[in-house]
Amino acid sequence: MNKLLIASCYTLLLTTAPAFAANIYRCVDEAGNLTFTRQGCPTNQTAQIQTAQNPTPSSGKAVPLAKPRERRTRHEKQPSRQLTVIGKKDDGCGNRVTGSARRNAIISQQVLPGMTRSDIDSAFGTPDAVTSRNGRTQYRYVSDKGQTRTISFDEQGCVRGKR
Repeated sequence: MNKLLIASCYTLLLTTAPAFAANIYRCVDEAGNLTFTRQGCPTNQTAQIQTAQNPTPSSGKAVPLAKPRERRTRHEKQPSRQLTVIGKKDDGCGNRVTGSARRNAIISQQVLPGMTRSDIDSAFGTPDAVTSRNGRTQYRYVSDKGQTRTISFDEQGCVRGKR
């Protein structure tokens, strides 16, 4: 009885090995643009299901390498492709301050025209006083040394530039 129980448990463990593969759709539109997605392809594109294997590291199983591409000669030019931006983030301030400039300003506690209220909150914390007049808002910060800093926002919540 004991051996039968152990054998059935061992068999159960072997048959329930996890599968580390996912189906990915390879979509090609009329212009030849290629997209990979997990949600499926639009009806006007050709679809092909790709299987993506993700084996566990050190599982001991050999992973086949990709087939090498044919090398092109130096004189043969590749067709130029145009970059298409699918989605773009809009901060509501015209994206005047982006990327590393935004991060550097927040870290060094600088105020740049075009920063958002959340940027100012990240740099300075909660303001000591908030005033609003005609749709425009001002944040006032008072330091421990008694110095006052006032930051003005426009109607969209963006830092206004100096006049």
